[in-house]
Amino acid sequence: MKNFMYAIAFLFPTLIFGQEVMVKGTVVEKKTQKPIELASIAFLDTETNAIIQETSSDAEGNFETKIKPGKYNLQVNFLDYRSVTLQQVSFLEDKNIGKVFLEENTTQILDEVIVTAEKSSVETKLDKKIFNVGKDLISRGASASDILNNVPSVSVNALGAVSLRGNSSVRILINGKPSVMTQNNGLEQIPAETIDRVEVITNPSAQYDAQGASGIINIILKKNKTSGFGSSITATAGVPNNNSLGVNMNYKKEKFNIFTDIRYGKMTLFGNDKLFRTNYENGAVTSFINQTTDRTRNFNRWNVYLGSDYYINTNNTLTLSYFYRNNTSKNAVDYEFHYLDANRNTTQLINAKEEYREPQKANQIELNYVKNFEKKGKKFTANVQYDFWNDDENELITETVQIPTPETKTIKSRDIESSKDVVFQSDISFPFSEKSKLDIGLKGEIRRINSDYIVWDNAVKVDSLTNLLHYDERIFGFYTQYSNGFKKFQYQFGVRAEYFNTGSSDLNNEFHTDKKYTKLFPTVHLTYEIKNNINLQLSYSRRIDRPSFYQLNPFGGIADRRNIRIGNPDLNPMYIDSYELGTLFKWEKFTVNPSLYYQYTTNLFDISVTRNSDDYLIEKPINLGIENRYGFEFNLTYNPYKWWFLSSDFNFYKYDQKGLFTVSDQTWFSKLNSRIKLKSWSIQNNFNVIGAVKTGQIESEAQLWADTAVAKEFWKEKATITFKVDNIFDSRISRDYIRGNNYTIDGERRFSGTRASLTFTYKFNRKKTDRDRLPD
Repeated sequence: MKNFMYAIAFLFPTLIFGQEVMVKGTVVEKKTQKPIELASIAFLDTETNAIIQETSSDAEGNFETKIKPGKYNLQVNFLDYRSVTLQQVSFLEDKNIGKVFLEENTTQILDEVIVTAEKSSVETKLDKKIFNVGKDLISRGASASDILNNVPSVSVNALGAVSLRGNSSVRILINGKPSVMTQNNGLEQIPAETIDRVEVITNPSAQYDAQGASGIINIILKKNKTSGFGSSITATAGVPNNNSLGVNMNYKKEKFNIFTDIRYGKMTLFGNDKLFRTNYENGAVTSFINQTTDRTRNFNRWNVYLGSDYYINTNNTLTLSYFYRNNTSKNAVDYEFHYLDANRNTTQLINAKEEYREPQKANQIELNYVKNFEKKGKKFTANVQYDFWNDDENELITETVQIPTPETKTIKSRDIESSKDVVFQSDISFPFSEKSKLDIGLKGEIRRINSDYIVWDNAVKVDSLTNLLHYDERIFGFYTQYSNGFKKFQYQFGVRAEYFNTGSSDLNNEFHTDKKYTKLFPTVHLTYEIKNNINLQLSYSRRIDRPSFYQLNPFGGIADRRNIRIGNPDLNPMYIDSYELGTLFKWEKFTVNPSLYYQYTTNLFDISVTRNSDDYLIEKPINLGIENRYGFEFNLTYNPYKWWFLSSDFNFYKYDQKGLFTVSDQTWFSKLNSRIKLKSWSIQNNFNVIGAVKTGQIESEAQLWADTAVAKEFWKEKATITFKVDNIFDSRISRDYIRGNNYTIDGERRFSGTRASLTFTYKFNRKKTDRDRLPD
């Protein structure tokens, strides 16, 4: 910790102040005269063309920023519009440059190859990283989980668990709010075509929930802004089975916007496991178990979203929406258990077949109100959201003993789960000056989850495993944060207070808990502009990670009775103190974002694997102890040519864990993305590496895999066809070594092999730059 603070003191410079002038303007589409939102406005050095300062336009096309007096080249870009550059513009006093007009579909000649200027798929800002999904070919015809695997600093393992900087304790939001769409493997059910961008925030301010040890991943869904009627259709066909069809429609007039999105899809995934267990007594090998598993997973899903915006007037908007998801999972799994003595002679051979079916239904109703005041920057929002879902997990296992004595028996289970969740939230911003602002907000969430679990052994009900569990969660929060700045220095101080009461009860009185906490979560963000294109930020936040219902639920299923996973209703929240020092360099073709970070965690979550009296292994989450984590991250984007975009990120961290287990190790992961655009053709390649890692009892080997995609636009850019291959070399395999009390396990798991798909998209009465309207 001392070395980390020395690094901060060394890197954070003495403040230098300078005069600035205000520059304003508006970006407009030349043909329609409509404003363009999120256009990039860059002030370039007149000699080197290095980016001195950069900003973007708002929903009305307006932009304003302060800059040091002088002469600059002013460059304006947006997606596939022709960029406009105003040469040698003097900004010696406050200036409004008026309207800047952009035109579409203009190409230029470069090295005798026709190319189109591309917007970066990765945008790096000092407080967040933004991944623009529309520019990512490999995401087409995929799911939200596939998208996250391409996002800088984020990784998704073969089980679908999401990690940020190698830490799985991450908060995932939809449009800045928790959503039913992220629950029950919901990320696998969100089509990539409905996502506009992903924001990664590693040290969030007090305005965000304190939940999430490593930070927040905010998935922003698409939103239409085009007047009149528009629609688009997307169809995907893949091998193995990956077929889907989606239609998006909207009708927008001056006072209202009606929208709907309907998606249907079917998918099949094939996987297999190999587990080799060695048992010991007093250090000597006593027996072995060789287990193989082959599984086929099938998914059928329906997504329906509909709603309307009502524009009460220019400053007030009311939105009512409804989201529905119907997903059915069907799995067929074959197990073989080969028992061997110390001399590797067969003592027992067992085959088992699992039939699994789980229908899920999820609903979300949302009412949202936004009021903009006459004073710029003053804004009030209020939101009420009601989520309710249920699923019905049905397992039937038929087990046949081949050796020594033939015997067949069955075991069956059913777990009916349901959830009701009410969320209300309100925020207001009070701007005092150009840089000074006060934000205040409150939020509440009330949730109940039920799990009704029944087990039958050879058609006889097993009372010891049958139970009804209720889990209640009540969280209420209030925050305030103040931001201001002078000259080149900006600061933001905030604090969030949260009261949370969680508890569980059950029919058999086995799992009663009642926990109440009131905690404060302070945040500090300090930013200094060293030069116009170099910034430095120091930040601190205190965070919490409350266990999920998956970690708490003691009913984990009985498909593989020799390797049982159960939850821990008495699991306590983790608390994290997070420090980060980052800098951002911007040049004409480069963006470089290195950062140092340190996290101190108490009540750390980990997995304990124990051996019971039946010689079965029980996997259970526990509070391990404390962890110190030190890390370095490096993000790079590079545009060597207008037609070639490269992005890369590298993350290395070291951690020390103390408690039930003492572990000290280090690991790393990295990604490289290459995207080429030649007129109507696009080519993309992704390479991913995850380094070896060790926790309390589990050591995991490194993984390496690659994805590729090719896209072609035609019919005046209204249609696109994309061919992609995921996991080209079938190298995404999880290999683990587990060491426990008197046993070891060598494991290998392949959850999905190589997958190929073809996706066709057509837009009716829309340009390719228009965006669909999805949940706010």
